[in-house]
Amino acid sequence: MIDYNPKAWFTFIFRFHKGDTVRKLFPMFIALSAYSALVAFLELELLKLSPNSDLKQITLIHSLLGFVISLLLVFRTNTAYDRWWEGRKLWGALVNNSRNLALKLNAMLPASNTASREFFRIMIPNYAFGLKNHLRNLYQPEEFQQADSMQLQQDKHVPNQIAAKIIAHVHELYRQGQISGEQLLSLNPELLSFTDICGACERIRNTPIPFSYSVFIKKFIFFFVMTLPLGYVFTLHYLIIPVVVFIFYVLASLELIAEEIEDPFGFDANDLPTDTISTNIRKHVGEIL
Repeated sequence: MIDYNPKAWFTFIFRFHKGDTVRKLFPMFIALSAYSALVAFLELELLKLSPNSDLKQITLIHSLLGFVISLLLVFRTNTAYDRWWEGRKLWGALVNNSRNLALKLNAMLPASNTASREFFRIMIPNYAFGLKNHLRNLYQPEEFQQADSMQLQQDKHVPNQIAAKIIAHVHELYRQGQISGEQLLSLNPELLSFTDICGACERIRNTPIPFSYSVFIKKFIFFFVMTLPLGYVFTLHYLIIPVVVFIFYVLASLELIAEEIEDPFGFDANDLPTDTISTNIRKHVGEIL
């Protein structure tokens, strides 16, 4: 995720960062410039069409469709941002529940039980790192801190394996009489929340926007922009070249941004800082326990 100062206007305007859509769309800018120049040359120089040509009436269609495409793109970006923000809330809940679980265990466990304290100090943050990589379809054992019985199978659901070990250890403490039944019930919401958060993140990652909807928006933008020079060239002449490029930049950028943030758990510039969040969980849980 990009860290930035939201008040630095001029920095935003004149700097091209990794997530800037200009880099991705630049080849299309060149192609559209050549296409618009060719249309302008054919209509103005070669065919010498009159400004009152029937082709000019196509601008009326663009006026009507402009409102429709704006509604579609607003809905598209809002839907994508909702997914991004829900993902951020889920990881915020993971931070809070990890701290709460550590605080409760710190208060419940006897000071002499250093083995269990060390187990939870290691395994609670390991769950965050396991979930982070699980959502990226990765397995990076070097990010885990090792604890007793830390035997994970790469081909199985890693977060579930870690959560199962944490819950099993808590129940073992109950059977040993080191925590009471009331304390076990008190720990239960945080223990169950890990799997709930994982399932909600998987729902976001595994349920993209419907294919037909995504294809329709892309086709709509393409044909809308490609037909712009046909009518507006009589009014703008060769200025149609930068105008078409700018309109395409605005419309296509909204779609690209929506595509990037609708799956917020990857490595894109605007994805959630799950690496930083996982590191902070390890730091804070370590301080508590």
